[in-house]
Amino acid sequence: MTARPRLSIGLPVYNGEEYLAESFDALLGQTYGDFELVVSDNASTDGTQDICREYAGKDSRIRYLRLPRNIGAAPNHNRVFAECRGELFKWASHDDLYARDLLRRCVEALDERPEVILAHADQAVIDEEGRVKVPYAYGLATASPSAPVRFRSMLFEPGGDDFYGVMRADVLRRVKPHDSYHHADRTFVAEIGLNGPFHQVPELLYFRRDHPTRAERANPSKRSRCVNLDPRRAGPLHPTPRLLAEYVWGFVAAIRRAPLSAADRRACYRHLAEWAASRARPGAGERVEDRAPVDPDKLTVSVDELVAGREGRAGRTA
Repeated sequence: MTARPRLSIGLPVYNGEEYLAESFDALLGQTYGDFELVVSDNASTDGTQDICREYAGKDSRIRYLRLPRNIGAAPNHNRVFAECRGELFKWASHDDLYARDLLRRCVEALDERPEVILAHADQAVIDEEGRVKVPYAYGLATASPSAPVRFRSMLFEPGGDDFYGVMRADVLRRVKPHDSYHHADRTFVAEIGLNGPFHQVPELLYFRRDHPTRAERANPSKRSRCVNLDPRRAGPLHPTPRLLAEYVWGFVAAIRRAPLSAADRRACYRHLAEWAASRARPGAGERVEDRAPVDPDKLTVSVDELVAGREGRAGRTA
């Protein structure tokens, strides 16, 4: 593949054999095809390498890279972005599913709205089999023209997963790379949001899989999650209080780096102080995937109808 693609998709993976082929099928079956798919295998020890080589042999849009050792999830995420060439960029997860029109609708949204720097779509949490557990409406005010309003919403509202949206690569290069302290993904997305508004496509097109081997489930403690993000976090130099302090400082540093007016910067600091005080209240830090599952008989959406590669499962309501 010699032509420069419009969109680059970065897929970091470690021991993803259980769901990786499904994710490949969903991405390669998109109605928007002007993309490259850069896969960085973090020294997997299962069948991930074989699956990647098989798919790369069938589709020239895939570029497969394999690391000689596990560098951690955060450096691997940064690596796939550094390897990508498109003017637009999206991270993909090896265990999630994507409706056929996801990329097309997000790229169209960015083309129609020059001020928007990230586009994503409505989403639902699915289980191991791809059945919808928790569909939920996007409640964040990230479309606001006001940076402090966007920032406050990202601090206080649960859900979103804008980390997996389609972004303008030049904006992504302005922010600090993804770090590995507790909830570093939240400070990372917040800094992106301080650079411009997002757009949420009002269609259910993204399905985030929740399963026992998902990184957050398999690493229940703050320490273990951070070590998964970067093995250098192991050891006495990175106690939990330091990881939490870095989390709060990550927001402070994002505000300092962002292209804000003095008034907007002060407003963001006030929101951050209010958020820090609120963390001691009951119910703080709600996770969407922990909400009560919906009654499957009341669902009208079928993952099997929306996602490429699942045609053979037609007839099963998800």
